[in-house]
Amino acid sequence: MDQLWLILKFLLLGLFQGLTEPIPISSSGHLLIAQYFLDVQIEGSVSTFALLVNSASLIAVLIIYREDVQRLVVNGLKYFTVKNTDTKRDFMFIVYLVVATIPAAIIGLLFQDAIDDKLSTIATVGLTLVVTGFGLWWIRNMRGQRKDGNMTMKDAVIIGGAQAVALIPGISRSGATIVAAMARGINQETALRFSFLLFIPISLGGAVLSITDIMKDDNLAAMAIPYIMAFLGSLVASYFSLKWFMNIMAKGQLKYFAIYCFIVGPLVVFAWFLLN
Repeated sequence: MDQLWLILKFLLLGLFQGLTEPIPISSSGHLLIAQYFLDVQIEGSVSTFALLVNSASLIAVLIIYREDVQRLVVNGLKYFTVKNTDTKRDFMFIVYLVVATIPAAIIGLLFQDAIDDKLSTIATVGLTLVVTGFGLWWIRNMRGQRKDGNMTMKDAVIIGGAQAVALIPGISRSGATIVAAMARGINQETALRFSFLLFIPISLGGAVLSITDIMKDDNLAAMAIPYIMAFLGSLVASYFSLKWFMNIMAKGQLKYFAIYCFIVGPLVVFAWFLLN
């Protein structure tokens, strides 16, 4: 019975992480909230769990954006031999993705442990959810006109900086990058695409950095089935959550996520205050 409950719990945690990863409400913040208020602890290695559920979300992103990824790779390589409008646009889009990855990569390498130790608290999550809400509310009515071919290096640096800020629990990565992109006048479709294609290198980098910790996971064999269930739950939930979010973005309804953050953030802080 205990093993069955463990498997079910990991499945639910995977579904929860996958549901909240694509949408702009911070999956890491909500996972902390679930662990704190529902007293749900992650048995085994937290690093292994994080790698599996994030890898599942990455696969979902790759499935949904597979045509964009294929086009970028083909045209990016072709640019070195055939220079035209399409190859230049896609080559520069790749360059901007690389540049936007750098701030979070550097800050993550230097300060991730400190962030985890000092800022991974319920009070922080409650406050930063409100910050996320303000960002989403700010851009709720923006309808930029700039597309892939109109992006600049300055855009990449600003969006990359926003992603670095999202290392703080409660600041949504997708929310921060979409807010930064749309505030720069980039249209909704390009902002969404850039945000989730930007998830690919940062997720791959995190996976590489986690390999050492996973190799030290003494419970890897014993936790194999719960880990697999968490992976599958996250994969399915991430796929459908991202498809749903793409529809929300197309309709320009980001305000509902802002309202959600405005409600949940103060409630989390208030509940934490009462319990402490």
